[in-house]
Amino acid sequence: MRLACLLWLLFVAVYDFRQRRVPNWLVLAGAAVALAAPGLGMQPFGLEWTTALTGAAVGFGCLLLIYAAGYMGAGDVKFAGALGLWVGLSALLPIWIGASLLAGLHSAAWLALQRWPLSPRLALMLQGPASPVSVSSSTAVESDGSAPPKRRRIVPYAAYLAMATAVWMVWGRQS
Repeated sequence: MRLACLLWLLFVAVYDFRQRRVPNWLVLAGAAVALAAPGLGMQPFGLEWTTALTGAAVGFGCLLLIYAAGYMGAGDVKFAGALGLWVGLSALLPIWIGASLLAGLHSAAWLALQRWPLSPRLALMLQGPASPVSVSSSTAVESDGSAPPKRRRIVPYAAYLAMATAVWMVWGRQS
């Protein structure tokens, strides 16, 4: 079952790096397997239902606040909830710290390359595809009646969550 989790993390990371989004079908597939694992006695990290569900609630709930502020995409939030089903509450903090450090490095590199364009190709790679722009709230309207400004999703946070989780699985867990 660890292999299934690693494959899911790989798919999420690749998809998020390439598209700057995580599709619902991929999140739901990972969540479904994570939900089935304890019932089949195959949970790779020995979690019980309550621990997995608590991890999902905290993962989803904490990132939902960041999404509501307009700083994160909905796919990142849903992925964090599904990830919590796999790893539980106790693993989320080290995974979030690792992912946030990676995301911070990504942002710093992108900002530096915007200011000092030594490698425009690398800056474009860090920026991701040109089309993924999302509105922070689809129902929000500016005071003049226009749509709110669109915010680019430069950082593939779900990909960094997936990478940090893979590192936690290999080196961070005390079995």
